[in-house]
Amino acid sequence: MKFFKQKGVIYCIGFMIVISVRVFIRAGELSAFSLLNSILLISLSYVAMIFDIKTKRIPNMLVLVMAAGWLILMTVFLIFDMESGIHSVMDSIYGSLTGGGLFLLVYLISRKGLGGGDVKFMAAAGLYLGFASTIPAILYGTVIAAVTGLVLVMLKKINRKDTIPLVPFLFIGIIIAA
Repeated sequence: MKFFKQKGVIYCIGFMIVISVRVFIRAGELSAFSLLNSILLISLSYVAMIFDIKTKRIPNMLVLVMAAGWLILMTVFLIFDMESGIHSVMDSIYGSLTGGGLFLLVYLISRKGLGGGDVKFMAAAGLYLGFASTIPAILYGTVIAAVTGLVLVMLKKINRKDTIPLVPFLFIGIIIAA
């Protein structure tokens, strides 16, 4: 666990730099709505990642801020483009139900091997990702987490009973999928 606390902040800063560059490179390709959606998702996911690394918790208030940010963004989008906005809202709701639902299922089956904050975070992130990007984000993030966990166990940095924060890996998955 000390591994994540010591080096986690350095890695987070590096990821944030990479993400910022990616968003700004794509800024010319994205609509204003998509750009704001990406910036909100990346920024709030970054904050969740920091909380998860430092405390192994994702505050409920952060998940509420994520949902409220999405709601405000969608409201504005609906005002300017009702037809596309309705499609985006439905896609976002499917993404949220998919992300939150899959993680809730794992949470219940694994007897809390996955944290409740991870379930809520993925439901909120699914709002931003939409249906098509939610499953790839989860797959990328969980595979990277599993490989990292195995490597850390093999290097004896952690043991099999230790837990590792999941949101940093979901953050990578979100970036790849988005």
